[in-house]
Amino acid sequence: MDHPSHLEHRRLLLKFLLGSPLLSLAACGSPSEKTATAKTINDLIDKASDALDVFDFEKLAKSKLPSAHYGYLATGVDGDRTLQANRDAFDKVKLRMRRLIDPTSVDMSVTLFGREHPTPIYLTPLSSQRAFHEDGELATARAAKAKNHLMALSTVTTTSIEDVTKERGAPVWYQLYALNDWEATKDMIRRAEDAGSEVLVFTVDVAAGRNTVTLERMRRIDTRDCNKCHGDNRFERKPMVSKKAGIEFERKLTWDYVDQLKDATKLKLVIKGLETAEDAQLALKHGADGIVVSNHGGRASETGRGTLESLPEMAAVINKRIPILIDGGFRRGTDIFKALALGADAVGIGRPYIWGLASFGQEGVEAVLQIMRDELALVMAQAGTHSIKDINSSYIAS
Repeated sequence: MDHPSHLEHRRLLLKFLLGSPLLSLAACGSPSEKTATAKTINDLIDKASDALDVFDFEKLAKSKLPSAHYGYLATGVDGDRTLQANRDAFDKVKLRMRRLIDPTSVDMSVTLFGREHPTPIYLTPLSSQRAFHEDGELATARAAKAKNHLMALSTVTTTSIEDVTKERGAPVWYQLYALNDWEATKDMIRRAEDAGSEVLVFTVDVAAGRNTVTLERMRRIDTRDCNKCHGDNRFERKPMVSKKAGIEFERKLTWDYVDQLKDATKLKLVIKGLETAEDAQLALKHGADGIVVSNHGGRASETGRGTLESLPEMAAVINKRIPILIDGGFRRGTDIFKALALGADAVGIGRPYIWGLASFGQEGVEAVLQIMRDELALVMAQAGTHSIKDINSSYIAS
């Protein structure tokens, strides 16, 4: 016979089990049913409006794209540590929310170089977009027009700046990779000027070259004959780049080249790819009109440091004298809020909108932009910040 204390222990244990959420989960179905439910939760989306966050597009893009094309999009350098560091940096920054500040009115507009934009979110330059969707940069431009977002176009675009600007219905910024032929470089700048571009984004972080291991691994498992699309001339399908023999990217870049560009154009000159306070100071010294804190999406150098970690020291040097933009791993509205609180004036997204492009073309890009806008508006309302200028370091936990 059980001792009374044993019976009491059993009664208490049974009572605990009957009230346990684990038991209610177990009652939901058999193991096979649970597996089916899990698969349903992780299924690929069928339409752009089904996406709950931008990561839903990442999964679908990976399933749709050829291995080499996805590898180009997904790669970092070396062991992809900096690629991951961009994301990890957001986890290290904690937010302080304020309450009972009317959350019903949020204004996300910003002004950059005299032009107002409805949000601080812009589309960073990303090359060869026809590798991800047949409409490429044209679909991106149409989405940018539909959502009224700033767009920057890559030197190695697969569509000309003239055609992209026409589809956007407004000026686009032009991202410049300097060529080893100064006249060919000036020709690109003149075309950007003639197309109405107002800002030249001089990208400086890959001149030394890079070691894209993940891309190379994914190329090796791609069974297609890439020669059908890629000829001997790497710029053959790049309408902005001169087809003269011997054209390559210029590697011998110094701060003197910034001075040379300043003398060659009336466009606002933004230097993209800076990561330190020292270089922020030099950008001011050489007359840059703005900077982009960027590590090329983790694709330049294996620093192991996220761009969000670089931002505070650079913002302290710039001290609001010129606009600071930032990109690198932004996936959530809270990510954008953190960058704005730490001193950024605008935030660029790259891979997310290309995931949307690869998944659903223009509609996918629009959906990505809407998700990120909605998420930013939500965190601004939660924090009680009515406008972008209200977001400051007081919202960051020390």
